[in-house]
Amino acid sequence: MKFEEYNIAPEIKKSLNEMGLRRPTDIQFKSLPAILNREDVLAIAQTGTGKTAAFAIPVLSYLHERKKIKGTDFIRCVVMVPTRELALQITDVFNTIGKYTQVSTLCVFGGVEQDAQIAKLSKGVDILVTTPGRMFDLVSQGFINLSRIEVLVLDEADRMLDPRFISDVKDLIKFLPKQRQTLFFSATIDNKIKKLAYSLVGNKALRIQISPKDPVSRNVTHFVTFIEMDDKRFFLEKLIKENPGQKMLVFVRTKVRAERVHKAMERAGIETGTLHGDKEQKERIRVLNDFREGKFHILIATDVSARGIDVSGVQFVINYDLPEDPENYVHRIGRTGRGTQKGQAISFCSKEEKPLLTEIENLLGKKIDTLKINKDVYKEIVLEAQPEMYKLDELLKEAEELEEKQRKKKKGK
Repeated sequence: MKFEEYNIAPEIKKSLNEMGLRRPTDIQFKSLPAILNREDVLAIAQTGTGKTAAFAIPVLSYLHERKKIKGTDFIRCVVMVPTRELALQITDVFNTIGKYTQVSTLCVFGGVEQDAQIAKLSKGVDILVTTPGRMFDLVSQGFINLSRIEVLVLDEADRMLDPRFISDVKDLIKFLPKQRQTLFFSATIDNKIKKLAYSLVGNKALRIQISPKDPVSRNVTHFVTFIEMDDKRFFLEKLIKENPGQKMLVFVRTKVRAERVHKAMERAGIETGTLHGDKEQKERIRVLNDFREGKFHILIATDVSARGIDVSGVQFVINYDLPEDPENYVHRIGRTGRGTQKGQAISFCSKEEKPLLTEIENLLGKKIDTLKINKDVYKEIVLEAQPEMYKLDELLKEAEELEEKQRKKKKGK
């Protein structure tokens, strides 16, 4: 079935056609009819399969047609997400698909001055894409009115309904009308979160659209290789140098690790950028845009970015550190192999991280393919990157052997 055949606004069909989108992806095909029919939906689909468009298309169409009949200055839809990067990405999708409609979309998040956001809100907005903190600030100041909301979208529902955000979601719902459409979208979700989703929509029917059992897109080839913690930088350096000009996303566990790996690559003559929570929002946007535009090809990031980076042409995702939350593995490697593109994901696993690997494999329901490295090759890679280290090892070994010979000599006397 083509988009032309759907009962959506002609203005949206025009923009989809210009984007080269003729047919819906699986998640769009399964979700569009239910959302257009104003049903509540819990949609689970692999990362990179067009989840954002799956809710953006019907929401834009509904609000556009409604606005033609009855103009409005009220916010009619709230899309709440866990990260600023994801908020910006979703806003871009709404603006691109809705550029010929009468629907306006505004992105609101913290970390930047609120005056510009307040000025735009005062002009009237139909769709608000937001993170919880700044939204509640503006609600409490009287700049956001949520009493006319007709559609609530929780993207990355697994994160939005976990203990870190659930109180925000429940607080938000207190401001919303009871008669509304609620849409939950995520790449991963467990039974606990599913029950919580049901509880938030009361007794109304909730259509559950299930994606393939494997949460990893078939466009992504992923495997694990066993590398000791102190040796990871040497293998990353080699991988980058063997794939010049390839876009790579390197995920690390902490902000400090991100900067350390950045410095290590800098010493090796490799230009990289870093993205993590310690950076000002303007700097984060600049770094992401520079990476998108190809000003540098290696971006080192923490999990703050795993759910918000939609950069085309990322050929490799490197899990320099395994994620502590196994579900973040799915979100991380979903940054490559997006749409119809193919991608590779490689995880560096040290001895200390093997329990984390087990948790990830339990989530996936299968073992991750292993890339075995021959001992001699392993030693050669480290030696090539830091020859003085092995020279020192060899000198120490020679010294130990000499001491042992002298001990034996003394014993013989």
